[in-house]
Amino acid sequence: MIRLKTETQIAEIREACHLTAELMHNLSSYIQEGMSTFDIDQYCYQFIVSHKGIPAFLNYEGFPATACISVNEEIIHGIPSKKRIIKEGDLVDVDLGINMNGHFSDMSRTFVVGKTNDEYQKLCDVTEESLRLGIEAASMKGARIQDIGAAVYKHARKHGYGVVRDYCGHGVGLDVHEEPEIPNYTSSYLPNPRIREGMVLAIEPMINLGTHKVKLLTNDWTVVTADGLPSAHFEDTVAITKHGLEVLTVF
Repeated sequence: MIRLKTETQIAEIREACHLTAELMHNLSSYIQEGMSTFDIDQYCYQFIVSHKGIPAFLNYEGFPATACISVNEEIIHGIPSKKRIIKEGDLVDVDLGINMNGHFSDMSRTFVVGKTNDEYQKLCDVTEESLRLGIEAASMKGARIQDIGAAVYKHARKHGYGVVRDYCGHGVGLDVHEEPEIPNYTSSYLPNPRIREGMVLAIEPMINLGTHKVKLLTNDWTVVTADGLPSAHFEDTVAITKHGLEVLTVF
């Protein structure tokens, strides 16, 4: 069941999203070569609790950290570790949510550490463009959920990239994950509800440099590309209000 939010609920979700966007803004200058993914996770934890929030992902279905931090070939759900040291040119995806009084955000950004090669930079740029196009599609009058996936898929495939099919965006706001699912591709076999006022959606293209196929590591969390090539991941939480679509995860 899709949970439609009231204006009051959206205002509370907006607060959580703005705080998340501020954290992501800070991470863009914090993440440096030589630190560990554990260091990044601890920074996120301290920021959230110091602002009277709760890390939404910590212990969610057993996940052991505040943030999913996925490096290079890791697509999503990377577990922070003291052993994973960030290097020059790495692509570091930080995906997290904040619970503010029972109202949830969800956001991710792939950060380029220092200078990377042109191929990796383009992957990040195109993935971020795909997110913007997906959001634009969701804002159109009469739009349906699969219009988002159609926009993402068309743009990514135009550049020859693999679009992850096994994982997708979702509803959010009163829980970490809600209906509807938001795939980054289209299919006649998938549900395709109309986008309505009151929906709060986490739109999140996951785009691979090579194949769209993925593998799950033995930790039962981290998802990697099947061919070992890098992936990029960008996500925003948006709300459909009486005034139209609003991107909530803005700083």
